[in-house]
Amino acid sequence: MTGIPPCGVVTRPAAAPQGPAAESGSHRPSTSVMESWKEERTRSVEDNEMSLPSLAAAYTTILRGLGEDPQRQGLLKTPWRAATAMQFFTKGYQEKIIDVLNDAIFDEDHDEMVIVKDIDMFSMCEHHLVPIFGRVHIGYLPNKRVLGLSKLARIVEIYSRRLQVQERLTKQIAVAITEALQPTGVGVVIEATHMCMVMRGVQKMNSKTVTSTMLGVFREDPKTRDEFLTLIRS
Repeated sequence: MTGIPPCGVVTRPAAAPQGPAAESGSHRPSTSVMESWKEERTRSVEDNEMSLPSLAAAYTTILRGLGEDPQRQGLLKTPWRAATAMQFFTKGYQEKIIDVLNDAIFDEDHDEMVIVKDIDMFSMCEHHLVPIFGRVHIGYLPNKRVLGLSKLARIVEIYSRRLQVQERLTKQIAVAITEALQPTGVGVVIEATHMCMVMRGVQKMNSKTVTSTMLGVFREDPKTRDEFLTLIRS
């Protein structure tokens, strides 16, 4: 994407909770949602190899349904190319968050806000099977444990490389970080362009969708939330 700065990392002191928010417990999703980050893979490399012929055949059927001739020179290998491309676009089904994080959680006496912003994100709209792309901003307040910074981008990659809606993607990222680190709070903001709104339908070229999930002190304390939002815009 043009005009998007490279991934940045910001560490700043967090605003202390004040008033009722300081006394209340952290806002957390339900247990069933929290456990979803540990879910098993739904697809393996072996599954890819076995399903590739049927996927390619399905694309051949699509080409015929569109009025094209799958046997003409330019389309002879298109079904296989499209099938392997779709497997790559959805490779997040082959990975588990727990495998990524197991060796990258470190005990550290650090309780100031950590932000990784402008993480490039590519996904597929589950309603129309067209791209969603944009940027993800993640912040969290450690509770004696920190996560390797590159792993935040890996979490984004695993969940975004699936058939998605932006609202669910935002929450899945926040819940995975919360469950893995048990931090004081987590904030996730996604800004994205949906090609289902650009190439079809309303065809609004410059529209963007912004979603956020705030957990713990990011949700309960306005000063902490405002600090996070200010830093990701700077």
